[in-house]
Amino acid sequence: MSLPVITPTEARQLMAKGARLIDIRSPDEFDRARIPGSENRPIETIGRVGDAPAAVYHCRSGMRTTANASRLAAASDCPAYLLEGGLEAWRAAGLPVAENRKAPMEIMRQVQIIAGALVVLGVVLGVLFRPAFPGLSAFVGAGLMFAGTTGWCGMAKMLAAMPWNRAQNRKSAA
Repeated sequence: MSLPVITPTEARQLMAKGARLIDIRSPDEFDRARIPGSENRPIETIGRVGDAPAAVYHCRSGMRTTANASRLAAASDCPAYLLEGGLEAWRAAGLPVAENRKAPMEIMRQVQIIAGALVVLGVVLGVLFRPAFPGLSAFVGAGLMFAGTTGWCGMAKMLAAMPWNRAQNRKSAA
């Protein structure tokens, strides 16, 4: 089942009439940038949405909401819509976005940066010093494949425990 797609302007009009704007991104993404008045309900934990004239779902770009449209429709006891283009389209339309530049970068972006750096480091060290160093790149690649197939990422778990992310985790759990 698909949900109707609406523009940021249409979403804002619905919000003015009492519609709930629901951000399905992870708490760390939501803490970094969000649409004022939106509520964070990560797709992994989405529950029933009722007692509102309408629900408008969004993510960063619209891809996650589109991919999960049937799940979001099933969670809605009221008319439901997808925000076309997500937070990026909202921002491009010149509508307000609350940003917290002091919030840590999203965990998955941290994983991507560190995994990429380790792969490059393994290759460079292998070329310059020892042929065994590309094994580091292979190890990281295997870890990424494991994370992609199982949904469990050891590097993300490790990074979530780092000091710069710990205060964020306590805030999100509250």
